[in-house]
This record gives sequence, structure tokens and C-alpha cells, in this order.
Amino acid sequence: MARSDVGEPQPGLRVGPTSEFSLFFRVKPGSEQSLRTALTDLQNTPGYRPGDYGMAIQTIHEARFVMFDDDTRLAFVTSFDGPWDAYMEDFFTSGPTLALFDVIFRHVEGYGGLPDLSALRAFVLDAEHVAAAYARNYPGTVKEIRKALRVSRAFQEVLDHPQAAELLQHPAMRPLWDEAGD
Repeated sequence: MARSDVGEPQPGLRVGPTSEFSLFFRVKPGSEQSLRTALTDLQNTPGYRPGDYGMAIQTIHEARFVMFDDDTRLAFVTSFDGPWDAYMEDFFTSGPTLALFDVIFRHVEGYGGLPDLSALRAFVLDAEHVAAAYARNYPGTVKEIRKALRVSRAFQEVLDHPQAAELLQHPAMRPLWDEAGD
């Protein structure tokens, strides 16, 4: 278990500013198709659709649900910026995200439903398994990565501007040119 900012043990491993989080559940017998439908509905919700980047919890790098063992088990695996307790606070106060997950979790054993957040916290902790290994291929938080992408798009706009050619020849611009050449 990782340590939180307040010194209490928290689930998950951390790499730099990012933590991992993995939950494993047993699917209620007879709920397999309803669960698949709920997962498809989640995948088609704005912010969660492929190519959408507007999740309610802005610290999430990625998240996935996986049904396995002939649809008798469900895994939820994610990584996010910051400590586990901050992520859980975001999750518990996210409104729309919590409601979407409620629709999914009702198909797994042990879920008591909303609005009892302390029971939900215990349910999540009971399903959590710390990764045996966790690696990342890039540094930075979601906020830093989004800013880098905005700066890159802005630089591309500068490159496309007809009056920028002379300014771009200045020696101070060399590091940008070196990176842009990749």
C-alpha cells in the first residue's frame, strides 16, 4: 500500500504524481448481459466516449472495465494524479460519474447502492488489489499533459502564420525547432 499525504496507508502504487487503482468484483449470476449493457451505455456517455476528454474527474489518466472468467468477474482498473484519498473524494462528489458507476456496480456482488458513502467506501476497499507492478511511459500530470498539448497546438499555429518566418529564425527559437523536428 502507498502512503497518503496524511501518513495513513492507502491502496495502490504511485509513480511520480500518479497512482494506480484496481478493483475486482464477482458479477451477480444472471446479470452478465445487463452489466454489458451498462458498460456500453457508459462507453457512449459524453466524456467517456473514445476521443472525448471531458471526464468529470479531471485527474484520471485512463480507466477501463474488463469482464473476464466467462463474464463472472469484473475488473475496474485506472490511474490518476494524486493520492488515493483525493481521488476517492473526487469520485464520491462527482455526481454524474457516481451515478454512472452506481448503474454498473449494482450488477456485482456486495454492492449496497447509494447514498451510503461510507458503505460504498468499504465496498471499494474490499474489492481493491494493489498492483504487483506499475509503470508509466511518460511523466506529468493530466493537467501538465493537457497544457503541453495546448502549447504544441499554439506553436503549430505560429508555424503556419506567414509573418512568423523571420521571428522563428532567431537563435532563441532553436530549442523549439529541435523538438518540432521529431
